[in-house]
Amino acid sequence: MIEINNVYKRYKTKLGPGPWVLRGITLTIPSKVNVGLIGVNGAGKSTLLRLIGGIDHPNMGSIKRHCRLSWPMGHGGVEPDLTGRQNAKFVCRVHGFGHDLRDRLAFIQDFSELGKAFDDPVRTYSSGMRSRLQFALSLAFDFDIYISDEVTAAGDARFRNKAAQAFKDMIHRAGLIMVAHNESTLKQFCQAGILLHNGQAHWFDAIDDALTAYKDTYS
Repeated sequence: MIEINNVYKRYKTKLGPGPWVLRGITLTIPSKVNVGLIGVNGAGKSTLLRLIGGIDHPNMGSIKRHCRLSWPMGHGGVEPDLTGRQNAKFVCRVHGFGHDLRDRLAFIQDFSELGKAFDDPVRTYSSGMRSRLQFALSLAFDFDIYISDEVTAAGDARFRNKAAQAFKDMIHRAGLIMVAHNESTLKQFCQAGILLHNGQAHWFDAIDDALTAYKDTYS
C-alpha cells in the first residue's frame, strides 16, 4: 500500500518557483490493484510517478510506501562504462540476490536479447538496447508494486509484444502503477484509474470510468 498525504510539487524556473504541478493530493493506492495515471500532457502524471518511486520529493506533504516498490521500469541508472553484465551483477548484489546470481544474470541476458553485447560497455548501446537492459533488470526482481512510464513503447514491435506479455504475467502476482497515453494499453493492464487535472487527483475504481471522466473533462 502507498499513502500519499497532502502532496504539493512544483519546480524552480529561471524566474523563481514555477506553478504548482500537484496541489494537495491525498490518495491511498492498494498493493494489488493495477492503476493507470491519466491526464493531458503536463498534468503531472510522470511527476507523480517519480514522487511515488522516490526519484523526486514533494515540496510539501508525505508519501509512505508500505511495500517493496520497483524503480520505473525501463528506466533507472546504469553505469555507461560498465558492461551490461557488470551493471546487472551490481544491481543484483545491491538487492541482496548474490546467492542466485547466475540464474538472474541468465534471465537478464535472455530477456534483454543483447546477446554478445551483454559484455560490451553500455555506452556503446543504442537507446533501444539500453531500454531493453533496464526493463530486464526491473523484471529480474520480485516487487509488491511495479511502476511504469510508457515502458511498453520501448524497442521494436516484437519486443513491445514481449514486454506486454511480461506485464500480463506480472500483474497476476503484483500491483502496477502505469503512465500510458494509449487508451487500449491502459484498458489492457489497469483495473483502476487516477485522473490528474489542475493539480488535483481523482480516484476511480474502474479504469473505464476514469477514461470517461477524462474525455468529459477535455471534450
